[in-house]
Amino acid sequence: MPRPIHAVIHQPALANNLDVVRRCAPQSRAWAVVKANAYGHGIRRAFAGLRAADGFGLLDLNEAVLMRELGWQGPILLLEGFFQPQDVPLLEQYRLTTSVHCEEQLRMLEVARPKGPLAIQLKLNTGMNRLGFRPDQYRAAWERARTLSCVGSIVHMTHFSDADSARGIAHQLAVFDATTANLPGEASLSNSAATLWHPQAHRAWVRPGVVLYGGSPTGHAADVASFGLQPAMSLHSELISVQDLQPGDTVGYGSLFKAERPMRIGVVACGYADGYPRHAAGWGDKPAPVLVDGVRTRLVGRVSMDMICVDLTPCPKARVGSAVTLWGQGLPIDDVAEASGTVGYELMCALAPRVPVTVATLTAPEQQALA
Repeated sequence: MPRPIHAVIHQPALANNLDVVRRCAPQSRAWAVVKANAYGHGIRRAFAGLRAADGFGLLDLNEAVLMRELGWQGPILLLEGFFQPQDVPLLEQYRLTTSVHCEEQLRMLEVARPKGPLAIQLKLNTGMNRLGFRPDQYRAAWERARTLSCVGSIVHMTHFSDADSARGIAHQLAVFDATTANLPGEASLSNSAATLWHPQAHRAWVRPGVVLYGGSPTGHAADVASFGLQPAMSLHSELISVQDLQPGDTVGYGSLFKAERPMRIGVVACGYADGYPRHAAGWGDKPAPVLVDGVRTRLVGRVSMDMICVDLTPCPKARVGSAVTLWGQGLPIDDVAEASGTVGYELMCALAPRVPVTVATLTAPEQQALA
């Protein structure tokens, strides 16, 4: 028999989460962000659940080509744009919208002279200080792009650094509005956090990412509990052994967990080679949560390459073969991530290739409703 660990990608959850985005930003079109192989869910697996989006945003040209091969005829946005002059013909061939965020990309368009018209999203650096033209450079870049015969539509674009925190977006939004004042064209501003919490930034397009997969932009599941998001990925395994501990017994490498009383623990077929975070806490005040037979319990000891151990005190009937949920379907991935000092994004993207994946598909009526 195969090792019992497996992941499930839930297409109905993806469709539900896109609908949440629609309700939050009813006047905006939505780019469904499927970068990093749909946040680890797999573009092929996620596509059916997200095909009601107005467009798809990603980074990799090969993933853009895959979207076309899957039959998507709508807009595809390269969020970081193109990287080499030889990429420019592919923009035309596959009808891709591209971000333009630097002088070098403008120069490549001038030299390549594609027939066009290309749709571009000109990126303004409003304070994130990663990609984009600075405010004092932006209008000149816009004028330069506008004069290129290969350029058709120009959308104004930026990215928020603090939409998920108390600082908010007001400082960046003010820069964006002042810099783009009186310039024609639509705007694309809102990431997941701004889509949920900052309607003043919705504009023509929103660019939801992690919320499509049921995760929180802040890394705290409670912050999105009221929106009705559903986990699009769940990770499951089973107990493969049970051990009885006496007071003073330790668990795992480094003996970081020590039993204070008699207790039972279960050994789960899951470890960091499967994508479960090695830095998940199995000791102290905030151990990582796990479900055993649907009952919430805790990790004990250090995560190994292929195994973790869990406290069976809350589930005394658990035995070898009992079902274990590592995240999803009753256990928010953000809760596991928080106990691991990271965010749900990382856990999603880190799912290892050796983990078998199945798909919970949309029903025929659900598919018809999205058609």
